[in-house]
Amino acid sequence: MAAWCMVSCSNKANETETVDNQQIHAGVFNGYGGAQTCIWEALAACSLDRDIAARCITTPDIAAGVLDSLDVIVVPGGGGTRQYQNLGHENIQRIKEFVKNGGGAVGICAGAYLFSNTPEYSCLALNGAQAIDIEHDNRGHGIAAFALTNEGKTVFGEYADADTLYCMYYEGPVFVPAPDDTIQFVEFATMLSDVHEEGGAPSDMTNNRPFFIGNHYGKGKVFSCIAHPEATPGKMWMIARMVRWTQVEDDEESMKQLVENQRFGQSAEMKAHVTDKEILMTVDDLKHEASCLKKLVYGEEAEKLEILAWLKAHYSWDAKRWIQGMLFDESPEVRATAAEYIADIQYLTYLPDVRAAYNAETNEAAKNRIGASLDRLVKLRE
Repeated sequence: MAAWCMVSCSNKANETETVDNQQIHAGVFNGYGGAQTCIWEALAACSLDRDIAARCITTPDIAAGVLDSLDVIVVPGGGGTRQYQNLGHENIQRIKEFVKNGGGAVGICAGAYLFSNTPEYSCLALNGAQAIDIEHDNRGHGIAAFALTNEGKTVFGEYADADTLYCMYYEGPVFVPAPDDTIQFVEFATMLSDVHEEGGAPSDMTNNRPFFIGNHYGKGKVFSCIAHPEATPGKMWMIARMVRWTQVEDDEESMKQLVENQRFGQSAEMKAHVTDKEILMTVDDLKHEASCLKKLVYGEEAEKLEILAWLKAHYSWDAKRWIQGMLFDESPEVRATAAEYIADIQYLTYLPDVRAAYNAETNEAAKNRIGASLDRLVKLRE
């Protein structure tokens, strides 16, 4: 088995295992305002790449100079305003100087929002974009369709022949070029889905807007992503590619090496095609989703299995927090189904839980199914 690490968030920036051949040091911001699920997923996505040493960093870590030991900072999803407030003015200036002097920055959803130049919004003005229609930020979520531009296909060469791709989107910013901003971004992917199920959001707002963008800031590079590849089975590796992109030149040969040199384990499994259709949550879907937790707690085995199937088919965002406990349900069938659910959505955060469930399982049939799911998760990181 090749060397790999299981990284975890900590208040101590230096708490991470040493891994052979890691060359890029990335810090995932773990502060107030960052959604815990988003932090976990961003960290797991970065650590899929054997050449990336990923760890969580906090506001006091930044104040204490942790950026001096990093190549890239990753700001995950959550709430951009709260992340801004948690960082404070001095740390924001430290981040901007870090990028200006050659560091990389990757912003995911709220992180991309934080990097924008949006009037009357707390932001760092790192990416040359402005968020519009911010009064309808709660516009909806689900699996959205997007397309890579020609420039994007040089960064994600695996999809050079793909017309339409699909990725989890959760109320991400709607970007346009910021007026009078001297920073010019390159659009690497375009949103195709029209998301307006919630909050009275208008139609024809999200579609044909930037999905991935990249730009230079001083000597550094910034990649902004309005969606959640790290939360999308088969797409998690794209976050590691974004991190790598901030560390290379923009010439054709460097872009070719960017694709060819990235070192993953079971790439076929990790990049497996998961869904080929748009699955946006409707208002009725959201009402049903909200009722599922109670049924998972109090329902009978058949009802729990039905609920798990529905949640997985709809790529439920909330269920990622619920599924952990189902590994230890009273029903062996539910326990095994929960493990398969976690393996199907490639949720590496719960790999230790699946391992614990396997070790504790006494039902032979369930143990075999949980073991198969555990093997699938482990292979993602071998």
